Amino acid sequence: MARTARFDRQVALNKAVELFWSRGYYASSMKHIEKALDMRPGSLYATFGSKGGLFAEALEAYAARAGDEFDQIIAQAPSIVDGLKCYLRSFAKPCESDEEPPAQACMLIKTLLEVNGEDAELRSQVDTILASIEQRLCEALQQAQAVGELSGDVECSRLARLLQTQVIGLRAFAERRVPNEQIVALAEDMTDMLDAYRI
Repeated sequence: MARTARFDRQVALNKAVELFWSRGYYASSMKHIEKALDMRPGSLYATFGSKGGLFAEALEAYAARAGDEFDQIIAQAPSIVDGLKCYLRSFAKPCESDEEPPAQACMLIKTLLEVNGEDAELRSQVDTILASIEQRLCEALQQAQAVGELSGDVECSRLARLLQTQVIGLRAFAERRVPNEQIVALAEDMTDMLDAYRI
């Protein structure tokens, strides 16, 4: 029985991620949540405590998924820098689409822009996740530097911060619903930027 309960909770979290990813935190009413998760209010509150509690768990589930995908992209690439380029290109998909799910980090950036001061805990959670992504980028850059893919004078923490700034800007820009070829071109500009730091 316990195994079934854990599975059902994960299914519910996956559905919550998709809902919040699509609608955002404030626009997702309890009615939306009940319908998306196919759960009654009593079960929702008993399982997650509150809408904020559910959203916090959905953010953690999203962050874990994003981290796994980052590691997979880097591991499958012929080099670390090539992996980072592939990762940056992954953000060139539309943030929302009828044909495919949103691109990575869209939910996170939407939340960053949406959550206000009244939800300080959620804002702090977003900041923590962004800091962990920046650290993951920094570690990948340091590994690339250690094996001779990047110049020895590159300040990896600063470059990681610059890359994250570029990604945040790209995801926010994509909310304008501009033609996707513009997003693709910008992602390519980001990958070209990495070449300036190669040996």
